[in-house]
Amino acid sequence: MSNFSELVPERIRALPSYVPGKSIKQAEEETGIKAVKLASNENPLGPSPLAERAMEEAAHTIHLYPDNDAAELKQRLAAAHSLDPENILVTAGSTPLLDIIARTLLGPGLNAITSERSFIVYPIVTRSTGAEFRTVPMKDDTYDLDAIAAAVDANTRLIFLANPNNPTGTIVDAAALDRFLDRLPDHVIVALDEAYYDFAAYFARERGIEYSHSVDYVRQNRNVVVLRTFSKAQGLAAARAGYGMGPAELMGYFARVRTAFMVSGVAQAGALAALTDHDHYERTMRNNLEGAKYLLSGLRQMGYHPVETWSNFIYCEVGESASAVGARLQQEGIIIRPLTGSWGAPTAIRVTIGTRQENERFLLAFKKVMQASAAAK
Repeated sequence: MSNFSELVPERIRALPSYVPGKSIKQAEEETGIKAVKLASNENPLGPSPLAERAMEEAAHTIHLYPDNDAAELKQRLAAAHSLDPENILVTAGSTPLLDIIARTLLGPGLNAITSERSFIVYPIVTRSTGAEFRTVPMKDDTYDLDAIAAAVDANTRLIFLANPNNPTGTIVDAAALDRFLDRLPDHVIVALDEAYYDFAAYFARERGIEYSHSVDYVRQNRNVVVLRTFSKAQGLAAARAGYGMGPAELMGYFARVRTAFMVSGVAQAGALAALTDHDHYERTMRNNLEGAKYLLSGLRQMGYHPVETWSNFIYCEVGESASAVGARLQQEGIIIRPLTGSWGAPTAIRVTIGTRQENERFLLAFKKVMQASAAAK
């Protein structure tokens, strides 16, 4: 038998594995307690009923290969954003597109830059290419664009910006990002990860903030690739559908790297139908807005300082091991995301905004386990 460690490049052997949030089934098997999952930023209202029906119908043709280019979905998205179809690439969620971007633009001797406490997939896709991964400290729980710009050198090819950022839930506003892009040299591409765009745009309207000019950058042929997904606001996380928008030439190169038949016919049908269900979308946005207010208020009343969110989750420092807090919450039937390991925030948790009942259950459990922890000290 071969010694596989000698056959696999060191850069791959050194990669951490992506560890998803614990599943409900796993948690319930471990504790014997019926669990609520508030760990992976999924839509607590589920998918659109229209999307469900469309996917059920599409399942009758799963013996046929899907449209490799997702042409109908691409056309619909192009019309929605006033772009040419050539500016859009449909992928199986936004995370695979991050990998495509990295494999297209990076390699040994080059580097990519982002902030600390940002999405844990960025270092994985970067280091898998043999490129250097650089991070700079955050400022007020969000990206320090000045520090990122200062870290750019002749070998920088890619900057990852999650806006809103996962896991802190913070944003960089439109004017700040405009100024940042104007400072970058032509050899740098910005991967503008807007997986949580819908929630941020809704909050921005409520709060009177100008959040994003991302699609304008695409229309202007800037060195920007915008990533969006159907996993969050549309509730299609398991279906796997997302897309990128960017300069037509660059998107054409990404299309060469994309795996053939990446997006299933079922996922394409669900995404198309989800785009038409404005009532479900509005219910999702209202539930998130009200849930954010409720959770932030509840945590603050307990003396904690959660970060004001622009997304569908709350980031909160808990002052002790987040893993320990997560384990105690699991014993109460609540699954949250401890931000340990690659997340870089060992005393912080991330909790998804759920339904009102789920949010109430979380706050009760959190208060119970934290009071018990304080009493034991």
